Amino acid sequence: MGHLNNRRVLLAVCGGIAAYKSAELVRKLQDAGAEVRVIMTRGAQEFITPLTLQALSGHPVHHSLLDEEAERGMGHIELARWADLVVVAPATADCMARLAAGRADDLLTTVALATAAPMLLAPAMNQQMWKDSATQSNLATLTERGINIAGPDSGEQACGDIGPGRMLDPELIAEEAASLFESGVLAGQRVVITAGPTQEPLDPVRYISNHSSGKMGYALARAAIEAGAHVDLVSGPVALTAPDRVQLHRVTTAKEMLDACMNLVNDCDIFIGCAAVADYRPVTAAEQKIKKSEEEMSLQLVRNPDVLAQITNCSPKPFSVGFAAETEKLREHAIGKLERKNLDMIVANDVSDSSIGFNSENNAALLLWQNADGDGELNIEQCSKDVLASMVVAQISAIQQRKR
Repeated sequence: MGHLNNRRVLLAVCGGIAAYKSAELVRKLQDAGAEVRVIMTRGAQEFITPLTLQALSGHPVHHSLLDEEAERGMGHIELARWADLVVVAPATADCMARLAAGRADDLLTTVALATAAPMLLAPAMNQQMWKDSATQSNLATLTERGINIAGPDSGEQACGDIGPGRMLDPELIAEEAASLFESGVLAGQRVVITAGPTQEPLDPVRYISNHSSGKMGYALARAAIEAGAHVDLVSGPVALTAPDRVQLHRVTTAKEMLDACMNLVNDCDIFIGCAAVADYRPVTAAEQKIKKSEEEMSLQLVRNPDVLAQITNCSPKPFSVGFAAETEKLREHAIGKLERKNLDMIVANDVSDSSIGFNSENNAALLLWQNADGDGELNIEQCSKDVLASMVVAQISAIQQRKR
């Protein structure tokens, strides 16, 4: 079964009596986890108001080919790039003919040509119009191009005729849309991921930190999104762009990271502690820059709160994954951390190897887990951090399935 979690669906509404069903379709798509934006043709606005679909979708309705409100005024290109899927419902006979001909003289047809996203059409028209050879020829052309068709249904029509041509029920259209995407192994789950370093201030210009780039945590966020999860990313200071569709929470210190995580843990199904949290912080941070004076300076440190341990002490405890960045005795130290912190799984890597250490694009890891069926182990050879992230997500899902 496919999923629409975190998918971006662009719904195009054409001018037919079935346009009133588009309001329900917006809701069905949203209920399935999709973000929905709407295009309306001029004819569609005669059947249902843009304000209705704007209120339901939470976004302005698009209808102009050159949108002055859009960045650079190129609204059709922005929408084409934004969409993961374009759904045309209702797709009238005229719309199908224009799409088959490759027209690009309104917003809908232009987006259809400019997008790389799959398309799903839900035809709706009089039964004789549907049966007409011209419509059937257009249908064949569209399907040959890889455009997906949902329906039409058969039954009594608004004009009084009986036969094929009714738009499929919105719930069934939403199911057809979901089927175009692979099932997400974490579909519907809420995942909190920590990433990057923390910085513990000495004074207004200096701090204690580490070499973590945040790349592994951000890769995990992307992998979890692709697996259908809702992702909150609690990130220390990094020079990275937040992954698309992730809820980003920026923090600086270990205390700020703990506070952010504790605010999210109650709604969390999975917690992945990938951040390199500073173990210690200065007892006090100077209000002004510390000036160079003596030959030696002593710095008193105090232990930071253990973010991962506090999460695993929560009740109920989310499925908890930790990371162990080690320079020696990789397996031994990882097992100790797995047991000591009551983790469900740990990802251990050797940061002394510069090819897979901090700031590198690649990684290798030893995955260890514990469950009722006995402990498990998986050694992952060097690969990109995105590939490793996908394998970690897959292993989390596999362990969850066994626990069920």
